[in-house]
Amino acid sequence: MKLPEPVRQLRDLLNTYLEPENVAMVLRAYEVGDSAHEGQVRRSGEPYILHPVAVARILAGMRMDHQTLVAAILHDTIEDTELTEEALVDEFGEEVGKLVDGVTKLDKMKFRTRAEADAESFRKLLLAMSRDLRVIFIKLADRLHNMRTISHMSPASRRRVSRETLEIYAPIAERLGMNALKSELEELGFANLYPQRHRVISRRVKAVAGNRQEIIDSISATLKKRLSEAGIPCRVEGRTKTPYSIYCKMRDKSLSYDQVMDLYAFRVVVQSEPHCYQALGVAHAIFMPKPGSFKDYIALPKPNGYQSLHTVLNSPYNVPVEIQIRTEEMDLVAEKGAAAHWLYKAVPDASMAVRAREWLLKLVETQSRAGDSLEFIDSAKSELFPDEVFVFTPRGKIIDLKADSTALDFAYAIHTDVGNQAVAAKVDRETMPLNTRLENGQMVEIITDKNGSPQPEWLEFVATTKARTGIRTHLKNLEKADSVAVGDRLLDQALALRGSSLEKISPRRVDRILKKMGLERLEDLLIRIARGEMLATVAAHKLLPLTRRLQSDPSASEPLRIGGTEGSAISYGNCCHPIPGDRIMGYMSPGKGIVIHRTNCPNVGELFKSHKDRCLEVDWEPVMRGNFSVLLKVVTVNSPGVLASVSASLGQADANIERVDQRDSTRETAVIFFTIAVTGRDQLARVMQRLRRNRHVLKVSREMT
Repeated sequence: MKLPEPVRQLRDLLNTYLEPENVAMVLRAYEVGDSAHEGQVRRSGEPYILHPVAVARILAGMRMDHQTLVAAILHDTIEDTELTEEALVDEFGEEVGKLVDGVTKLDKMKFRTRAEADAESFRKLLLAMSRDLRVIFIKLADRLHNMRTISHMSPASRRRVSRETLEIYAPIAERLGMNALKSELEELGFANLYPQRHRVISRRVKAVAGNRQEIIDSISATLKKRLSEAGIPCRVEGRTKTPYSIYCKMRDKSLSYDQVMDLYAFRVVVQSEPHCYQALGVAHAIFMPKPGSFKDYIALPKPNGYQSLHTVLNSPYNVPVEIQIRTEEMDLVAEKGAAAHWLYKAVPDASMAVRAREWLLKLVETQSRAGDSLEFIDSAKSELFPDEVFVFTPRGKIIDLKADSTALDFAYAIHTDVGNQAVAAKVDRETMPLNTRLENGQMVEIITDKNGSPQPEWLEFVATTKARTGIRTHLKNLEKADSVAVGDRLLDQALALRGSSLEKISPRRVDRILKKMGLERLEDLLIRIARGEMLATVAAHKLLPLTRRLQSDPSASEPLRIGGTEGSAISYGNCCHPIPGDRIMGYMSPGKGIVIHRTNCPNVGELFKSHKDRCLEVDWEPVMRGNFSVLLKVVTVNSPGVLASVSASLGQADANIERVDQRDSTRETAVIFFTIAVTGRDQLARVMQRLRRNRHVLKVSREMT
């Protein structure tokens, strides 16, 4: 059989590094794929099989193993042809079958929106990556070839695919340290998403290419000469910024084109790690280093395995010069990233592959706790970008975190239990709050309290997915526990009215009724009751035998007591702001649970009229806990400093101000509405008395919204 030119090129490349029997297997995969895809063509009109061959060609350029190349050629067969995974396993082995299955785009799930479909697809991609990194190598090569041939797609499709490439695939390639592939994905994505911007910047780059090249050649020659004189074998490469990197810097830092172009970058590749530090000394002897610009990624590698020395120098051309110094092995890892594990056999522990896999497993761990696909993709995207800060535990262990991480992020990085019980931190032995932003090199110690627990406001300042997931999980568990407790009390009351209790109903009957309701556990029923999705009276009616359903003992009815510790299962109406001491009633709001109202609230009459079966008799516990919001209307003299004076009076009465709203002012008077937190009517009376003694206050009254 005569092979097409692309297949012959692939074969010739494989013969340079694979054993003959492995090359034969790749060619056999081509035969199987060609037969399976027979009659299928791409939008360009060329036979479809040439696309997976091109994907394999990209991977062969990375010197990937033969199983990866076979899977690349067959990666669309399960999805688009009659070929089955079982047939692939029989022909090429289980490893190839798993790789093909990992990159197959089959998705039989139904989604409400396109965004959810994309999110679920991304979730599956990361899960497949976590099992075998070669899955993402194939996926990235597939995306790269699609981007190279994207001109045959419609303008709308080009924009959609290019945006996805820039937001998802290029960052993944960067996180895996595959910089060469990342750069091409970025340039192709930029050119097709913003073609006009790409043309303008590319034109400017070409216009000054000659002058810039002269400077690059001069600095390169100087560096190479001085390093050679110092006995350091090396190669020096000068490089210019890509249009996309120029665009990002202009956009992110609000810089002009000329400001961005005022930076020249050079790479010095030496033979050994000691040579790296010697070369750094030579470079600093040639040009003056800029203070604070040195970064040692050899001693502290990035999580994706990247190692290099970075420094910025002042050149004689009045432009800064950035220099990266690394060994050949480090340079290979910088360009190929995790893929270098299959290429560079001298790497003893494949640290870049290990680090990349650790990162992926972190994402997989969080996805199992994520609320939905959209929440997961948001979390995963935030983890893709490699800006990090390195801090130390008191024992000297290095903890790497995202940039802008706080002491609380550090606590959750140590252990979820440490984060959940954190109350403060010691940063470089100085006690600091949990929202303190961390900087490179700091030593951090977490102060815990076994009675401590996560607070909702923590979500506002943490930066890492692990911290957010830990906080959300704890809060959801608290909310669930609160709902179960309230639901149990409501159901117990409803059963007591009928002379029964849960203990008197056989477990078999409970299980049978739950099954009829489509519920797995009794806790699920109690949560539905607490959230107002099912009335306790209806649940009691279903649970009781027919002979007991009509029995009702009015003397068994007692009001549901509210103690202020019920959490999210009970809320307080914003229309009337009830506080302990007020006469109150409860309303079972579907999906919200019990909402407490004052009995004189304007809405109560309508609730009794339209939803009497959802109205509950409630009362306060003798001892209350927590603070409750109340609305005060304060009429004051309209003069400078009044607001500060009134706020001071509230503070003296230990009332916490939650909100201030000023309205209906005249030249003589001002009307200020304060929402404050109090423990009950006794404290409210003290607050109002304190306000009335303020010389600026004319009138104080409690209001309903």
